[in-house]
Amino acid sequence: MIVADALRDAAQRLQPVSDTARLDAELLMAHALGASRSDMLLRHMRDPAPEGFGALTDRRARHEPVAYILGHQEFYGRNFEVGPAVLIPRADSETIVEAALEACPAPRRVLDCGVGSGALLVTVLVERPDAEGVGIDRSEDALEIARRNAAAHECRAQMIRRDWHEPGWTADLGRFDLILANPPYVEDDAPLDPNVRDWEPAGALFAGADGLADYRVLIPQLPALLAPGGVAVLEIGATQAEAVAAIGAGAGFETILRADLAGRPRAVIMRLGLGK
Repeated sequence: MIVADALRDAAQRLQPVSDTARLDAELLMAHALGASRSDMLLRHMRDPAPEGFGALTDRRARHEPVAYILGHQEFYGRNFEVGPAVLIPRADSETIVEAALEACPAPRRVLDCGVGSGALLVTVLVERPDAEGVGIDRSEDALEIARRNAAAHECRAQMIRRDWHEPGWTADLGRFDLILANPPYVEDDAPLDPNVRDWEPAGALFAGADGLADYRVLIPQLPALLAPGGVAVLEIGATQAEAVAAIGAGAGFETILRADLAGRPRAVIMRLGLGK
């Protein structure tokens, strides 16, 4: 079977699994060929289909995300290693980077709470090469991925195992001009696509019955980590803006909302109020 025919068959097979079945098939085929997608489409459509393509299609048919199969995901125009220990960076989260760079144009020290793959922190540090960063996560497997991504993009970042649910987690971290966070914010019983529910790490997704448990723990601890004039930028779910702003107000923060490209509330920008 040639590549063109194998792609057609795979796209048909993946239609019940994915809204982007043809694109998924093309990405997997390019990976199996060791070529870029554009090069495959231009030069390899009449080539024999590689033997490994069938196994890749089988994995996707079981709802395994394409990013995990490929081992990487693009974010803010750069490639990041990903795996089942970390959430897959999504285009909506680019709003967090944009909001952070506008709210704090020249950070010296940046903290990422729940660093995961490192996509947020590394992107900010690459965009602001004079800054240095610290990423914390409770998963050592996630931290290993974040370290590799920081090294690949040649930025100054230290990755440390910390859990904001544990006493003393802020010890020796110091203060930061910019704090980033994409904490778990999905309701425990939320209906999720199998591509997410069955594959991405539950500990990075779910946060209690209303999805706010981690905000309630993390936000009150942020003032002690902010340098004077510092700003915190947190990702939120589309229906959580009012609730998260209220939690912030209780900790002394004034908040501004930033919407993503679809017009949904996505980022909460927090600054301490006067006298705090």
